[in-house]
Amino acid sequence: MFELIAKEGEARCGKLRTKSGVVETPFFMPVATKGTVKFLTPDDLKSLDNQAVISNAFILYLRPGLDVLKKGIKHFMQYHGVNVTDSGGFQMYTESFLKKVTDEYVVFESPFDGTKHKVTPEKNMEIQVAIDGDVAMCLDVMPNFHGVEREEIAEAVRRTTLWAKRCKEAHDKLNTKQLLFGISQGGIHADLREQSVKELLSLDFDGYACGGLGMGEPVEERYKAVTLQRSLLSDDKVLYLMGIGSPVELIEAVALGADMFDSRFPTQNARRGTIFTSAGKLRIKRKEYEADEKPLDEHCDCFVCKTYSRAYLRHLLVQEEGSGYRLVTYHQLYYVMQLMKNIRKSIKEGTFAKLRKQILDVYKE
Repeated sequence: MFELIAKEGEARCGKLRTKSGVVETPFFMPVATKGTVKFLTPDDLKSLDNQAVISNAFILYLRPGLDVLKKGIKHFMQYHGVNVTDSGGFQMYTESFLKKVTDEYVVFESPFDGTKHKVTPEKNMEIQVAIDGDVAMCLDVMPNFHGVEREEIAEAVRRTTLWAKRCKEAHDKLNTKQLLFGISQGGIHADLREQSVKELLSLDFDGYACGGLGMGEPVEERYKAVTLQRSLLSDDKVLYLMGIGSPVELIEAVALGADMFDSRFPTQNARRGTIFTSAGKLRIKRKEYEADEKPLDEHCDCFVCKTYSRAYLRHLLVQEEGSGYRLVTYHQLYYVMQLMKNIRKSIKEGTFAKLRKQILDVYKE
């Protein structure tokens, strides 16, 4: 399942084996909620040396539906890499989605037509197995960070464990080669996080995600939660930190021993005009770039930087042109994929600490 190749401090490089092939860790997954990364094609992703994407199983269950996906998401997307599907638990902290939750099930409202859908852990596993991704995620309870008392987080831990047991039992009965990951909760409460991780470890999942973070909590508290979870996992278990995607967040999480990441942060920020470069963030929509003939990043060799000026890309974004969204998204993910590739290389060569310092120095606000 997972083979550790190299370590520098807590930073790890390894290989995650799935039914569709091997992914080298640490890696970042662009978000393909509806079966696509916004404004990019699967061919774009392949040219980026992207290894994996994550989609939302509940959203895909609603549209296009399981009948359309009967040959599996990889065939449907014509995607070359590894497909991960999230359960839809992320939607539980969004009032517009969540209508009711009990120990037995959750009721979601479709964002497309307002219909109500009762989802049990067992049904969730059936959906994810039918979609046929390479890695499925357990249905969990993710409370928001803001305005949430400890009691609510403790209740989320209790129900997450209850559902994880049912997910594991249902997934095992479906006899699939798909991997299944458990998701810990607990917020920034060390005792609750430890309780959640230990309860999930007793179920022996293929990998373990650290959920409920990246929600505006203090960064140092997030680091403590990741450090705690890594300390409880054996070396042969992947740690997936959900919802993390800035260059600083990624390299700091790798330094703590995390292996997998996903976030809409890079692509969403690119569309809004905040671009990752070798010199730090570039806010391309500022007027100072209106006539700037330089590329987004003079040290980047992606086709966007080789071809287009800041002035042109700024113009496209200001005019809200789809072509502009595509070009800046491509560059943004190229930067992130190159960063992850350099992280893997540096861990193998024992130079990760040097790379980490470079990134932190560049992105120091």
